[in-house]
Amino acid sequence: MNQPQSPLSRRRFLSNTSMLATGAALLPNIWLSKTGAAPRKVSANEKLNIAIIGAGGRGAGDTDGVKGENIVALCDVDWDHAAGQFKKYPNAKRFKDFRKMLEEMKEIDAVVVATPDHTHAVASVMAMRMGKHCYCEKPLTHSIYEARVMHEVAKEMGVATQMGNQGTASAGLRKGVEVIQSGAIGPVREVHVWTNRPQWPQGVMKRPTDQPGVPDTMAWDLWLGPAAARPYHPAYAPFKWRGWCDFGTGAIGDMTCHTANVAFMALKLGFPISAEAMVSTDVNGETYPSKSIIRYEFPPRGDMPAVSYFWYDGGNRPPRYVGNGVKLPDNIADSGLLLVGDKGVFFSPNDYGSEFTLLPEMDFKDYVAPAQTLPRSPGHHIEWINACKGGPAAMSNFDYSGPFTEAILLGTLAVRSPGKVLWDGAGMRVTNNEDLNRLVKPEFRAGWTL
Repeated sequence: MNQPQSPLSRRRFLSNTSMLATGAALLPNIWLSKTGAAPRKVSANEKLNIAIIGAGGRGAGDTDGVKGENIVALCDVDWDHAAGQFKKYPNAKRFKDFRKMLEEMKEIDAVVVATPDHTHAVASVMAMRMGKHCYCEKPLTHSIYEARVMHEVAKEMGVATQMGNQGTASAGLRKGVEVIQSGAIGPVREVHVWTNRPQWPQGVMKRPTDQPGVPDTMAWDLWLGPAAARPYHPAYAPFKWRGWCDFGTGAIGDMTCHTANVAFMALKLGFPISAEAMVSTDVNGETYPSKSIIRYEFPPRGDMPAVSYFWYDGGNRPPRYVGNGVKLPDNIADSGLLLVGDKGVFFSPNDYGSEFTLLPEMDFKDYVAPAQTLPRSPGHHIEWINACKGGPAAMSNFDYSGPFTEAILLGTLAVRSPGKVLWDGAGMRVTNNEDLNRLVKPEFRAGWTL
């Protein structure tokens, strides 16, 4: 995968005038010498002390995924939302503010971050700077800038990391990557990915004007975190935040980390050079569109050709004729992935790419899978636990999932702009629409920082 070029010194960083010109030259702290604590060395036979940031909702499943370790703290801004986990882990200390938790509990070895998207980075980066290993739910961050910071801080601090795209642990996904990289379908020039999302309102609503009372169990100011202040409303929390631009990343961020994972991993896609919303329905300044089709362009990588990557949501689907004489069925799955190669088509009819068929079927009736080249996973959360204890890096560590997230989130800019968005990945800037660069690094509310 094409990786960001990390400057070797602050002087070299400041000399990067293209980044300075865009507001994307934003990372002076993360390339300075390490100032935080080093991770505590934990043997394979010891248990990690793990804290959960965002204990309700998706965080409940993540907590249960690491329950073999010591769950020492549960943090959630809404204690009613997290009540089930508080009951399940009665010995864990309870917090509403992760900053207070991290400052008070020096014994924490690792954190799981499962908050809404807009607080992923502030929580994860603070923990990593303190030498804590980090598991963060998908999408890794709310903005491209935050993904770059997450990636670089993880490298700087030497912590074990993992993004919560659980399908990465599937043996089927890893086998699919091996099949594609073996050349079974030939060079891939086109990718199609679609989803059944959004399953929440987006595109059609306006910001609420009424102001119901904040639930007694919720710390609304902490829920807002780095986002601009606004009154509480159930249109945002606890679930519908994904469709709002200030808090979520829409259908794109919710599912691309799952459904496009095979393509990004197998094709080493790296940074796109452009993205364009071919369809973007019900666009407004507050929420993501109700429907979209986005075309990304990726440049050649080594001996692999350029790739056109198409994303579909809101009920949109790929064309039924996709090349190589392949015609998709009328009742195509609600979510799926197609890689169109010169010799055939890789078709996965689910979110994770864990099941797949090579098409046309007659051409592959005698196909024999290649020898295994990727390790098989003991389980997505266990991979991370093992990495925290000195084992191999988890497959979806931030070296992989950071640039993956950056690429994905270019689509969140494209749906809010007419025409093609030209992208300088290394410089982290839009080159043909200066106004969009304000979305690359959103403003943080006072009191919140990376």
